[in-house]
Amino acid sequence: MLALGRAGAGEAVGDFDAAMQWIEGQEARMQRRIRRWATINSGSSHRAGIEAMACQAVAALQELGAEVTRMPLPAFASVDDRGEPSSFETADAIVARVRPGAPRRVVLAIHLDTVFAADDPFQDLSELDENTLRGPGVADAKGGLAVMLAALAALERMPQKDQLGWTVVLNPDEEIGSPCSAPLLAETANEGDFGLVFEPCLPDGTLICKRKGSGNFTVVVRGRAAHVGREFDRGRSAIHALGRVIDQFAQLNDTIPGLIANTGFVSGGGAVNVVPAFALARLNLRVADRVQQEEAMERLEACLEAVRRSCEVEIALQGGFQSPPKEMDAAMERLMGEVEHAGREVGVAVGWQESGGVSDGNKLAAAGLANVDTMGPRGGEIHSDREYLRLDSLVPRAQLCAAILARAALGASPAIREASAPLAAGGDQP
Repeated sequence: MLALGRAGAGEAVGDFDAAMQWIEGQEARMQRRIRRWATINSGSSHRAGIEAMACQAVAALQELGAEVTRMPLPAFASVDDRGEPSSFETADAIVARVRPGAPRRVVLAIHLDTVFAADDPFQDLSELDENTLRGPGVADAKGGLAVMLAALAALERMPQKDQLGWTVVLNPDEEIGSPCSAPLLAETANEGDFGLVFEPCLPDGTLICKRKGSGNFTVVVRGRAAHVGREFDRGRSAIHALGRVIDQFAQLNDTIPGLIANTGFVSGGGAVNVVPAFALARLNLRVADRVQQEEAMERLEACLEAVRRSCEVEIALQGGFQSPPKEMDAAMERLMGEVEHAGREVGVAVGWQESGGVSDGNKLAAAGLANVDTMGPRGGEIHSDREYLRLDSLVPRAQLCAAILARAALGASPAIREASAPLAAGGDQP
């Protein structure tokens, strides 16, 4: 392994140390950026706000000499709460490239959107203490964007930079499952030997390694309306049929260890003296691995078919596993080792934990790109009006990322990329 720290690696040591010291001087700028960006509402459905954030990011990437492209994304087909065809359109994604012909390549990604809509009451910043900033998106993931840009700027100050090219992907729809940007993520995954995604790390600084897969589904049941008092037997209740589906779906939690089956939304029916002809439910499945994913889908399909027959109703299933499981493999283990080594170089302790949550790291891994997807700063209470960022984590996280990039530029390890299964399509809700 090629040392980068203060233990005698020749001329590169001074260059590396200078870059790390330069990052220390960027703390105030990172904080200013985060404060400014957090005042821009970029909720997933607020296109104007996302475009305003994109303009900020484009300017910062162009400062680094990147060739920046705005990528229009396809609309995403879904169904509305009445079971009718619907579609969702979002703002452009941003793709930036530097040295695409370099011998080694990295893909860096983070999202521009937040979970906070334009009319959400949580819009303001506040100081909880001198080290804790509270505000929408400060950790997830505008803090991550600031860390990423600081690390890339440090790389561009190192003489070994010419050996490493980079591609940055900023998408506008991650908080709703990246339904429009998933194909772009799969495509750009091919441009890197490894990937870094700048979701916040856990509050104590731990990184996520293995992630569950997540599938989102809409079940639409159509029965036959009838007068309850006069012709109840002629009716076919969509709600009763859907109730059977939901009950059997929930039983997956008890029969498949490690699986999570959740019914998050139900609609249907109307007047209580009418047998309801329509009902809809939105389901989420979390699975530990692809074997469990296949088993869960077989069980769900069998359940739907049984209810179709027994209740004499029509049932349509829409959706899929838009975030396949992010499993451990040799490529991921090598990358984890590189991250740990880089952490030792800059004095950042690196620990790992599995998670039931998903990120765009799932999609990049499914496309064959080993990645660490919690490279952002420490924070917590994300997706709530208590979201906070630990300001003293900005410099160490940027230094950790810069050390990983420096090691890659110097060829400190063999290529990390390893072929994986193709990305699964589908999904209609986060």
